Amino acid sequence: MKTTIGILGMAVLASCAGAKRQPGSMRAAESTVAASPLGPSAAAPNSTIATDEPGALPQSGQLTAGVWDDNLNFSFFEAYAARIGTTQDLGVFGNAEQRAARDLFAQQTARDELDIQLVIDTTGSMGDELKYLQSELVAIAGQVHARFPQVKPRWSLVVYRDAGDEYVTRHFAFSGDVVKLQRDLAAQSAGGGGDFPEAVLDGLSRGLQQQWRSGANVAKLMFWVADAPPHPGEGGQFATVVRNARLQGVHIYPIASSGIDDGTEYQMRAAAQLTGGRYLFLTDDSGVGNAHAEPHLPCYAVTRLDRAVVRMIESELAGRHVPTTPADVLRRVGAPDAAGKCAAGETQTVAF
Repeated sequence: MKTTIGILGMAVLASCAGAKRQPGSMRAAESTVAASPLGPSAAAPNSTIATDEPGALPQSGQLTAGVWDDNLNFSFFEAYAARIGTTQDLGVFGNAEQRAARDLFAQQTARDELDIQLVIDTTGSMGDELKYLQSELVAIAGQVHARFPQVKPRWSLVVYRDAGDEYVTRHFAFSGDVVKLQRDLAAQSAGGGGDFPEAVLDGLSRGLQQQWRSGANVAKLMFWVADAPPHPGEGGQFATVVRNARLQGVHIYPIASSGIDDGTEYQMRAAAQLTGGRYLFLTDDSGVGNAHAEPHLPCYAVTRLDRAVVRMIESELAGRHVPTTPADVLRRVGAPDAAGKCAAGETQTVAF
């Protein structure tokens, strides 16, 4: 049976043909802070949802995620990269290049225009229910509208599979019409794949080829939702695509789905670090979909995914790190203090 795919929630995966292997992971110790119930989220004013069954959408705001900023914790990232990114296929960014990126993104300025792009792996293991994912988009678009009424965001969509599938990429131009984005995404389906690596390079490259606005006042965010890496041997090409994103001022925000391995986590985090984005990763707190790999982090806070995405957008518009609001925290992993900092080894403190 064909499974229809939606927007950011496609990262919570149901079992289906082409499911990818489960990776090993290093688990951080969970704190004893109790999880809060998942509350309702704002709906987009005057928006319409493209669905055959009006009123049948599930409650939005159920997906959960953590966020990590490797530029904010660069010393920790350096040690992590030295451990994980040890092969040419992964460790394709030099330390000097990464340090230069850290210094660059420590000096951000506020912006008042917004381009948001979704680049989504739509292979078989990314299958999910369309209506559930539509509700996530409504929540995110609604919160952006409520929080930043003066901003008129544009949305773009790129979906990709792999060579030999029905298609390698499909793309939809930037538009201010979020309902059009919903309908474009509703027309997609999950399928193909069959092995672990996918056409990541094609998807990211196609995304960068869209008509992003120029100008220092435009915040440009690419949310890359995936559970698989590029093909073996494509590490150098992956690095080139990431460098091109940095040159265009596009900040990559990976959203890691269930099924990623250690190498994929590293490539996602390296892409975020070099372009000034942050690493988002889905968690099991929602109880939806397959198990999600634990990230290589000493501590983090779990919030609703929609709140995390809106916070990333707020950080980009404000030109500064916007911390997690305590009221949004569902669970804490590790032992962070009230300021959101925790020990990473005996001599280092990190923040999220």
